Amino acid sequence: MPIEQVAPECARLLDLTQEVQWLGSGFGADGTALGLPWWPAEGPVWFQEHGYLLFSDIGQSKRLQWTPSAGVTLFSEPTNEANGMTRDPQGRLVACEHAAQRVTRLEPDGRVTVVADRYQGKRLNRPNDVVVKSDGSIYFTDPFRPTYPNLELGFAGVYRVSPDLQTVTLLVDDFVGPNGLCFSPSEQILYINDSRVGLIKAFDVQDDGTLAHGRLFCVLKDERPGVPDGMKVDLDGNLYCTGPGGVWIIDSSGKHLGTIALGEGKRATNVGWGGGDWKTLFITTFHELACVQMHIAGIPVPRKM
Repeated sequence: MPIEQVAPECARLLDLTQEVQWLGSGFGADGTALGLPWWPAEGPVWFQEHGYLLFSDIGQSKRLQWTPSAGVTLFSEPTNEANGMTRDPQGRLVACEHAAQRVTRLEPDGRVTVVADRYQGKRLNRPNDVVVKSDGSIYFTDPFRPTYPNLELGFAGVYRVSPDLQTVTLLVDDFVGPNGLCFSPSEQILYINDSRVGLIKAFDVQDDGTLAHGRLFCVLKDERPGVPDGMKVDLDGNLYCTGPGGVWIIDSSGKHLGTIALGEGKRATNVGWGGGDWKTLFITTFHELACVQMHIAGIPVPRKM
């Protein structure tokens, strides 16, 4: 069965007998020019008011749309190889643009606002994933690889942009490969994973939006391919993170409850909540879009105060 139960608590979160539903395939492109095996599908984000999912095809620089009636269709192109996406409290789309080395916001009239493209005057590396707090502050990861072009920063960082977009603050600079990030339901904890080390860390969010008391939350390693990448939480605080074999389900204490296995040759890249009741967990892989149904709803996007 595709749902691998590791702990009894897993049965409370989803039907263990269900099959993963595959919604589309054929995405992604070769990424060897940057020292990566593939530029995959990524960044699923649900638009409740329209009933559709948007997700990124990084390698083909496309933004794709999925609906239950039409399946996967082209939404827009090019996207500057956009990767992770989310929405701010006003519902505007926020995206990490690899090729343009920046984080942007799409305004209702179609204008693009640059959220961040530099730190202390130097260009960002290639922003990867992004999350927006309910107060409008924007947090994003910016990995570092020697193979990335036009590098001006010699380190990987995690940043916060103030709600007025005036201040970019470096929060953490000791990750090897910072990637996915998400807040706990209360927004008092920010989880950040490291794809190249295979772990998730948890940080306390201070009143000024900075981070403190970083600690190891969970190690995601077994013999199968796959790394921590995108992740989300549900209303009960359980974490859903891509990892070896599929999507790992982890409770708020860091205990591995189970894995949504995707099958041989399929590597999960990100997850996102959606559906009318926010109980559909959408999953992107290197080449496919899939989903499973959960018993506990996810955190709606956008978050609002």
